[in-house]
Amino acid sequence: MENTASGDAPESWLLDLIRRTHLIHRLLVPMGWFFAKAARVPFRLPAALTSSLTSLAAPAPARREGLRAKIGDVIWAVFVIVLTVYVVWRVIAFVRTGVTLDEVGHVLVLGLITLLRVLLLIAIASVIWVPLGVLIGLRPALAEKVQPLAQFLAAFPANLLFPVFVIVIVRFHLNPDIWLSPLIVLGTQWYILFNVIAGATAYPNDYKEAAKNFRIRGWQWWRQAMLPGIFPYYVTGAITASGGAWNASIVSEFVQWGDTKVAAHGLGAYIAQTTAAGDYPKIILGIAVMSLFVTLFNRVLWRPLYTYAESKLRLD
Repeated sequence: MENTASGDAPESWLLDLIRRTHLIHRLLVPMGWFFAKAARVPFRLPAALTSSLTSLAAPAPARREGLRAKIGDVIWAVFVIVLTVYVVWRVIAFVRTGVTLDEVGHVLVLGLITLLRVLLLIAIASVIWVPLGVLIGLRPALAEKVQPLAQFLAAFPANLLFPVFVIVIVRFHLNPDIWLSPLIVLGTQWYILFNVIAGATAYPNDYKEAAKNFRIRGWQWWRQAMLPGIFPYYVTGAITASGGAWNASIVSEFVQWGDTKVAAHGLGAYIAQTTAAGDYPKIILGIAVMSLFVTLFNRVLWRPLYTYAESKLRLD
């Protein structure tokens, strides 16, 4: 419970439209009446059926139930392990028909390049959008206008800008490893923005007043007040942006417009080029390596950060 009220209550243009439209009222009122009546209709099972269900649902002895649960867990674990080993064996056998160990090492290096590219782009997007998201989120009227725009931009297809990037890179002889990188984060950076806006909007007004009363300003305000408050929201946005960046690297590191092809060094370009060539062993190798990198990246970085945010920095 907050002891101080925020300046402006949030509004929704869609909710206001529904409230002001008489036609919607006429359509929704009968439906509401029907569901209200249906919810009050008594529903009772026959006594014989009730007694039989009760006897079926009666708990077994605790020792027997625990033994069944352990046996079920062991059977399921064995099934998953056997299935995983079989799938891995089949994949390795298929990939070995067209891939050498040198190729595997090369793909791992390309995966590291894409990993560094994704990390750098997420860091740059965070430095730009976290301060702007906080400034927007602390102004509810502005947040109502900016957040839908950010959600729309998150769905903007980056491939519409491929011709522009190809023309500029070829015309000015630019380095594709640098200038194709913005395409990776073009559609995913907005997840960081509107999650930070949501976090700043939900920041308790009591905490704002306390920081103001204690004259906490500048970097101290960011470090001790605002950043811990929005950190869970930021982690959610960064995880989404990171996953989207890995997917976007496949279409962003290898760009083709007509007969002109521009490629950067990275795992995404490798997958795109092998897909265009129809080389299935290399396609599977590239996808497997990307899956490995994404899984390790989530385990090593995002899961600990998310656990820390949930356990240490929750405001509720």
